[in-house]
Amino acid sequence: MANQSAEASATAETSVYERYSAAAQQVEPALCCPVEYAADLLSVIPAEIIERDYGCGDPTPYVRAGDTVLDLGSGGGKLCFIAAQVVGEAGRVIGVDCNREMLGLARKHAPTVAERIGYSNTEFRYGMIQDLALDLAKLEEQLAQTPVRTSEDFIKLRAIEEELRSQHPLVADNSIDCVLSNCVLNLVRQQDRRQLFAEIHRVLRPGGRAAISDIVSDETVPDEMQRDGKLWSGCLSGAFREDEFLQAFAAAGFHGIQVVKRGVEPWQTINGIEFRSLTVVAYKGHQGRRLDRNQAVIYRGPFQSVQDDAGRVYRRGERMAVCDKTYDLLMREPYAGMFDPIEPRIEVPAERAQEFTSDGRLRTPAQTKGTNYKATLPTELPCCSPGSDCCS
Repeated sequence: MANQSAEASATAETSVYERYSAAAQQVEPALCCPVEYAADLLSVIPAEIIERDYGCGDPTPYVRAGDTVLDLGSGGGKLCFIAAQVVGEAGRVIGVDCNREMLGLARKHAPTVAERIGYSNTEFRYGMIQDLALDLAKLEEQLAQTPVRTSEDFIKLRAIEEELRSQHPLVADNSIDCVLSNCVLNLVRQQDRRQLFAEIHRVLRPGGRAAISDIVSDETVPDEMQRDGKLWSGCLSGAFREDEFLQAFAAAGFHGIQVVKRGVEPWQTINGIEFRSLTVVAYKGHQGRRLDRNQAVIYRGPFQSVQDDAGRVYRRGERMAVCDKTYDLLMREPYAGMFDPIEPRIEVPAERAQEFTSDGRLRTPAQTKGTNYKATLPTELPCCSPGSDCCS
């Protein structure tokens, strides 16, 4: 079984590199699903890039002006060049790919795109998306000086790699606002996938988001299909099972995980297994200290209750006590509008707040107003008077 797994990994990595190297030189329609992009954003991109784009979705609508964007498996650069226009001159776009031919194609046309949009904010880096700390270009420089010929050299190489990761990372911690990927995660071998999601989480800033389009399956893909290099490099046999794809985001520490687009009809069906496009958006930011500042939220509905990724339950219409970090999260996307915020009448400064340890507890009105609050305040407008909406 171990030999079969190693054989499958070697077949997968080799077949992916060879197939995409060829696809950088000549169009291969079998590598992509039909995807519609904004025509105005495509108009500045050279035809050679568009013809050699291989994807299954469009995660770029989740990019914001001014963002620093990272595109995983950037290929010929189409997604990067679209994002470059969305983020604007104040933003920045980084593409990462380990295929030299694809990187060459993207770098070749980057000056043309920059000239057409009026600024240059895009760069392409040589690296593996499951190891975003290791700069392969810098590693090559080291290998040229100290080539690996013996087992001792190999051990030294491992130390060099770790030094590069810590001192000269390809992508730094907490440096990215939005991570994009279009039909690439399924090409990463199985044993590297936990690290892949951990790396996406690492490079994102708190509050940042990942917008990922990928091919998923409705059933577990059997081993014999996974060992088929053509099926793997064709974005099929390496597909995540749909539910496990979402679980991988949660296991890496993401919250607010949403399926924002799901292919109704399968892209392909093989041996009864359906393969379809899925676009997921997930957020980073619920880690860290939790302080009790007497805040509460009220879930509006329509469900009787909902449970968040940390297991906290919010019951419709009830004042649920929350820590300051959760309070802030629930006021932002993707939760904005689902909860009514309840601030305390007297603010509790962060430096005086206690640790929050009361998940699932209600916050009484007396706690938010203060136990000695006895005010009687007249309304500015009588109810149902002209200009009042209290009776509408």
